[in-house]
This record gives sequence, structure tokens and C-alpha cells, in this order.
Amino acid sequence: MGHDHHHHYAHSNNKNALRISFFIISAYMIIEAVGGFLTNSLALLSDAGHMLSDSISLGVGLLAFTLGEKTADYSKTYGYKRFEILAAVFNGVTLIIISLFIFYEAIQRFLNPPEVASTGMLTIAIIGLLVNILVAWILMRGGDTEDNLNLRAAFLHVIGDMLGSIGAITAALLIMFFGWGWADPLASVIVAALVLVSGWRVSKDALQVLMEGTPKNVEIKQVIGTIKKVEGVISLHDLHVWSITSGLNALSCHVVVDHDMSIEESQSLLRTIEHDLQHQSIGHVTIQLESEDHPHGDSLLCEHDYSPQIHAHHHHH
Repeated sequence: MGHDHHHHYAHSNNKNALRISFFIISAYMIIEAVGGFLTNSLALLSDAGHMLSDSISLGVGLLAFTLGEKTADYSKTYGYKRFEILAAVFNGVTLIIISLFIFYEAIQRFLNPPEVASTGMLTIAIIGLLVNILVAWILMRGGDTEDNLNLRAAFLHVIGDMLGSIGAITAALLIMFFGWGWADPLASVIVAALVLVSGWRVSKDALQVLMEGTPKNVEIKQVIGTIKKVEGVISLHDLHVWSITSGLNALSCHVVVDHDMSIEESQSLLRTIEHDLQHQSIGHVTIQLESEDHPHGDSLLCEHDYSPQIHAHHHHH
């Protein structure tokens, strides 16, 4: 019960942090885009592009939390928790597209650098930096930036934005003092590279979840060891570990036990396994118990080929 309570508390905190950040970032993104347009600065525009993706990821995160609260129904037995992951894929892809667009535009500008109004650029970039610092602080203080994929994505974006603003500030200073017009497209290329990297990462993590891959924070060998060392377990097969959404891992497997095991014994066996797996960040465990003569297909961990070793192990008890 305590665990659930904590989870819910973290959830509403996450949501508030996201909501506030979303409004601040969206408002400033518009200012920065207009500013970039007026001062003719690609660095500002690319930072605004990054902020747009930011604002998308925050908005989507907000939507995901709101939808995720809708309970499971017959057509979606996990509720809407997967929406977060789809949102992350969408966001990652958007980032990649934005970065390619900035690269293209920057190449044009290296070839013939336009005039940039550097004083206006400097002012907007400095305010942008402060806005990002504020939002990063809100997310760190209010949210769970370690485990929640959505919040982590939003947080990484904001950090990227900060660097973008720093790049724009540096470029503006270089143009003001040395008249180096190429500093502007250069800063935008650096931002674009950041955007590309974070887009790639977010997409990759989200695809791992969609492919029902093993969660990053779960060590399969350890899980097998944990289940096997429980008293009464002979072997296991058909093991699957996957994420329903970030921070919510599930496991299912078949465990072979002695066929004369009583109901009480098997219940306590299950409880032990569940408890042990809780410590390995697996919250949702489904186990099918069966006796040795239960037929099953070949699977990962089908141990019938080296059964003598298991029987030897079995005699030690």
C-alpha cells in the first residue's frame, strides 16, 4: 500500500511540474521564434525549434499522464499507459526532422551570411537561458526525472535548450565584438546536433519498449538466479520480461515444481518469488506453476536438454 501511495504522490507532482513547465516554455518559444525572425538569427530560430519540440514533449507528457489516469477497460487491459511510449516515439522523430531542417538552413547561411541584429539576439538569448534554468529547476524539484521516460525526455530537452541559449549568447557576443557573422549558423549547427542526438535517444528507448524488449534496469541473468534459488523450484521456462510503460515492468514465466507440492506451499513459493523480484524493479509478476511432466514448447531457457544436472541439484536438498 505504501508503495502505491508514494507512486500516486510522485504522479501528481510530475503532472504539476509538467503543467507549469509547459506553459512557460510554450510562451517563451513564441517570443524566441518571433525574435529570431526579427533579428534574422538562425541560432535563435533553432533554439526556438528545439523549444517547440520541448513544448511538444511537455504537452504530450501532460496528455499521457492525463490519459494514463483513465482506467483499464476491456479493449485496453493496460489502460492508456502505453500512450506515453507512442508519444515519446513521436517526439523523438519530430526532433530528428527539426535538426535536419536546421542543418540545411545553416549550410545556406555559411555560404552567404546575412546581417544579424546581435543586440536583440543577445537579449532574447539571455532571457531564454533564464527561462530554461527556471524550468529545469521546476522539473528537478517537482518531478521524478530518473525513472519516468516522459519526464526524463522533457528534462533532457530543457538541458539541451539551455545549451542552445548559451550558444546563441556566445554567437551574439562574437558578432557584436568581432563581426563574425558565421558564429550564428555555427551556434545553430551545434544546437541541431544536440537535437539530433536527443531525438535519436528518445526514439531508441521508446522503440525498445514498443518491441517488448527487456527493460534497461533489469538484469535477466539475475532474475533467473533469483527465481531458481527459491526453495521448491526445479526449473523455469517461457520467461518474458517487458515494460508496459516506463517505470512499470512486468514478468511472466512458467515455473516447474515438485508435483506433490501442496496449495499452501505453492502460494508461499509464489509470494517469495514476487517479493524477491520487487527488489529488481519488477512490479507485475505472473507465474504459471507446473509439474515436470507438463508438456511445453521449446523456449528461451528450455532446460530439458540438461535435466541430469537439475536432478543432481535436486538431490542436494
